[in-house]
Amino acid sequence: MNTSLLNNQRAMLALIQSGLAYTTDVFDRDRYQKLQTLLIEQMASTSTASIDDLTASLTQDSGYITPKLDVRGLIRRGDQFLLVQDIHTKLWALPGGFADVGDSPVENVQREVWEETGRHVDVQGLLTIFDTALRPDIPQLFQYYKLVFACVITDGQFEPNIEVAQTAYFTLDNLPPLSENRTTEAQLIQLLQQSSTVQTD
Repeated sequence: MNTSLLNNQRAMLALIQSGLAYTTDVFDRDRYQKLQTLLIEQMASTSTASIDDLTASLTQDSGYITPKLDVRGLIRRGDQFLLVQDIHTKLWALPGGFADVGDSPVENVQREVWEETGRHVDVQGLLTIFDTALRPDIPQLFQYYKLVFACVITDGQFEPNIEVAQTAYFTLDNLPPLSENRTTEAQLIQLLQQSSTVQTD
């Protein structure tokens, strides 16, 4: 996938979605909708996704379009860290997922870690924010801001669920196949080198 083209397509889609949300002119709305259809057809021709799948995923948001928010928890045990294995792809990543409206960043990562690992955690602070648009070698349809928090387990144990097949601790020199849309080796290296955090709500 051509990264420059993908960036332009994302920017055009955001402008179209904003236009659809705020225009009051019926003719402008019709033009925006036609542009949206043409853009999705172009995106389908340069990806493995179908027009129907792209339409369903790319038109669900309304209003001013912004990057999506993803929260992840870094749980350490000495020089090891906890990863979860996706039940479908069998690839591994830091526990986490999309942030829900109404919850704080800390509440979001606590919920995501519990849902995927069965463990309750205390959040020590924000370690860093990754911007997926800065990784052109791992192209994604959406731009994500990944908030990674340092977490400490307080209780709980893993139970197989609809998202995660298993959890395990790893070291950098013994990594499993990673789900690079979620977690990359470069991100893990950076995270493990950090010792300071920022306190958040």
